[in-house]
Amino acid sequence: MCPIVQKIFIYIVLILILLSSCKQKKQERVITPWGEVTDTIPADGAFSLNDIVINGEIIFLTITGPETYYDYHGRGLGTQYLVAEKFAQHLGVSLRVEVCKDSAEIAKKLDDGRGDIAALAAPDSLHAKENTLSQALRLWYKPQFIEEARKQERFLLSNRSVKRRVYSPFLNRSKGTISKYDHLFQKYAPLPRWDWRLMAAQCYQESCFDPYARSWAGACGLMQIMPKTAAHLGLSMAQINEPEPNISAAARLLQELMQSFSDIRSVTERQNFVLAAYNCGPGHVRDAIALARKHGADTQTWGSVSRYLGMLNNPHYYTDPVVKYGYMRSSETLDYVERIRARYLQYGGVPGGRIPSGSSSPLVPRKAKKKYKYHV
Repeated sequence: MCPIVQKIFIYIVLILILLSSCKQKKQERVITPWGEVTDTIPADGAFSLNDIVINGEIIFLTITGPETYYDYHGRGLGTQYLVAEKFAQHLGVSLRVEVCKDSAEIAKKLDDGRGDIAALAAPDSLHAKENTLSQALRLWYKPQFIEEARKQERFLLSNRSVKRRVYSPFLNRSKGTISKYDHLFQKYAPLPRWDWRLMAAQCYQESCFDPYARSWAGACGLMQIMPKTAAHLGLSMAQINEPEPNISAAARLLQELMQSFSDIRSVTERQNFVLAAYNCGPGHVRDAIALARKHGADTQTWGSVSRYLGMLNNPHYYTDPVVKYGYMRSSETLDYVERIRARYLQYGGVPGGRIPSGSSSPLVPRKAKKKYKYHV
């Protein structure tokens, strides 16, 4: 084994497995995190570095995990993924990720010619093969790339990567005015049947009421909507920073999520599930529900399911067969839901999630003892 690979084994626990250039590749439809694509390398062609460059794509096989690869708000992260992405950029090609369940699946896909490079969390029985691609990688790779990738990831996961102005959480507390967008929350919150103050609390968590807020992942506007989600909701990129179109689209998304979690009987509890899904995606929330069900826990309450969501950063749980979406940064989502709920209470929100009929005050007094029922 060459010295550079030994360093990878010892210091960064990274293994890159390269497919021999004599492997052949079949044309097929492939489902990726970004949609369905066609592999365009001819079935009877030699699969070389030149073929990869001409094809414009390199396929990266990996397993889910904090060091390998995970989806974060629609954007790939993970130290090894970032290094692979850097290598793809060096070659001038795009990187397609295929997540496998274990090293055996990675080995089979490599053997079948369905992958170009692969990364595992620890050394395994797989070995690097000498070919033009491995030579290109060996010439390009430098040990400092790992620490650079980790620094990049730390930055992307910090608040410094989000461009926004921070406005006060209350525009006028004495008058009960939360923001200058209150009329829009009041107009569109009825779509998901939410109290408008809950939507306002979520907006503050997302953007601090800055309509021009933008995250490194591309989320835009008051409700931090991703471009792909905007396209799904019919929100054009030309309007994504405009307050009303952005809030309207977010309300439609919340409505969809409320419907997709209709199996959660309590509307108040369902709102917590929806908030979590808005932040991390419904797949991870469903994984937490599946884990709760498997362990005999209550699947109807957020207090119960959130415990299992919190376990999705532990390999014992995110590699469980009932988990479909793998590793996630669960602490961020748990904090997201908790902060919105706390802000909602500060805004005078009703626990049931609806403004009581006949209420003349824009904010319900915190000391009110009367209980209100939520009617779907």
